[in-house]
Amino acid sequence: MTDEIAQHYRHIISALGENPEREGLKDTPKRAAKAMQFLNAGYHQSLEEIVNGAVFESQTDEMVLVKDIELYSMCEHHLLPFIGKCHIAYLPSGKVLGLSKFARIVDMFARRMQIQENLTREIAEAVQQVTQARGVAVVIEARHLCMMMRGVEKQNSSMTSSVMLGDFRANQATRQEFLTLVS
Repeated sequence: MTDEIAQHYRHIISALGENPEREGLKDTPKRAAKAMQFLNAGYHQSLEEIVNGAVFESQTDEMVLVKDIELYSMCEHHLLPFIGKCHIAYLPSGKVLGLSKFARIVDMFARRMQIQENLTREIAEAVQQVTQARGVAVVIEARHLCMMMRGVEKQNSSMTSSVMLGDFRANQATRQEFLTLVS
């Protein structure tokens, strides 16, 4: 598969007016193919594989918040990165998720071509599915290179998206507590 993707990159480089055989570009198609495969590795992962049984019984029923999880994803419209951080909270109902699994869930979905709004929802629904929590809240703040490097070229712009499920959606006080903690 790497060789097939590399061949496409070779054609793109040539179509842009460059010589893919010159010294600096000779290995670029293969490197770019490997990079693209890495940046989209989430297509080859499953939630069950990522969680790997790390759901534990717990009497905790107060909010659990994991903040500032770094994320790197690819805009499906321009194939340019967006970079940011994700905040996840949930209200356990007898089960808690191993801490590192939050970052692994974020990475699995972020390593796919998509838009930030969908990424936010996928993460929230995955945490809900795994924990059966009373509520899940996810906020993503990201900077999009498709808006910074091309088009309107706005360097200081960022986007915030949120998804509130269960008690975070139904209960204003719970939602406000979460939003206060992440701001």
